Amino acid sequence: MKKKVVSVVLAAAMTTTLVAGCGSTGSADTATDTSAEVAEDTEATDTADTTEAATGDTIKVAVVKQMDHASLDEIANAVEEELDAIAAKNGVTIEYETYSGQGDQSVLNQIGTQVVSEDVDVIIPIATLAAQVMANCAEETQTPVVFSAVSDPVITGLVDSMEKPGSNITGTSDMLDTEAILDLMLAAQPDIKKVGLLYDKGQDSSTQPIADAKAYLDEKGIAYEEKTASTNDEVITAASALVADGVDAVFTPTDNVIMAAELAIYETFADAGIPHYTGADSFVRNGAFATCGVNYTDLGSQTADLAYTAMTDGMDGLEDYYVTEGGIITVNTETADTLGIDHSVFNDLGTVVEVQTTED
Repeated sequence: MKKKVVSVVLAAAMTTTLVAGCGSTGSADTATDTSAEVAEDTEATDTADTTEAATGDTIKVAVVKQMDHASLDEIANAVEEELDAIAAKNGVTIEYETYSGQGDQSVLNQIGTQVVSEDVDVIIPIATLAAQVMANCAEETQTPVVFSAVSDPVITGLVDSMEKPGSNITGTSDMLDTEAILDLMLAAQPDIKKVGLLYDKGQDSSTQPIADAKAYLDEKGIAYEEKTASTNDEVITAASALVADGVDAVFTPTDNVIMAAELAIYETFADAGIPHYTGADSFVRNGAFATCGVNYTDLGSQTADLAYTAMTDGMDGLEDYYVTEGGIITVNTETADTLGIDHSVFNDLGTVVEVQTTED
């Protein structure tokens, strides 16, 4: 298996295995049309000629979000903006359409079947289930699939350790540094006694970070209480249960189900004096206390760049996936004030970005 931190230049060889099923043909009425066309720029010659030779006069891209919530919306918006910038810079026409699977595999199957039948040049799925379904739908046609925000492409079956030249899958990973996030917790709460672990056990992206969190807490002699949820209502109930259990803090990895409910639970935790440490900055902008991880706007931009490379230069020279560099500490200052925590304790741990609560 090969992996590489994304930098300015993306390069060298990949592999994959496919997991999810692809359903029957149908229209995706949940799609949001965001097609963008950019006229040819006569100053961009070599790259444009390569693109047109490889893909025709117009590059067609399908962006497929697993569901609607702040993290995935941020990535999708960044992908769209970068595709526009690439088109303008290289004098090519890129048409893209963005779909939401609404967290439903059958809807994702429908979208995957549709976009493959429409002969798109590349599919950009965002989050693990979307990536699995799109990979399977594109298996027969070998349509390039460039995923984004798959926390562990190996555990989820998108890639493995065997080289398969010519495979059609690559992408960017927001692999979580669980230890860095829990280090924040101990910096702010050195006398912590019990931690709540809140996640959806059906999310592959949560499996390894939760195991890592348990190992970390066991080593530190800190107790933990697990609560799992798979719907918005269950998340709200689980959050209330953790408050009742008397936890001192709560940890959630990059879990799409919990992220979708963050606006409904952040006040429950903050008003109880319980900091919520999470796997992505989008949680923090929706009211959670703090995270240390990947900037999702950067992740989306890097994914779009990788997709363009796949379309123009082919897949053979690409890694199986690229780990996006993280390490940015994001703190919600409004939540910090409610909790009464001086977040300057994080200044020695990395670059701190301050945000406030929004509903975006």
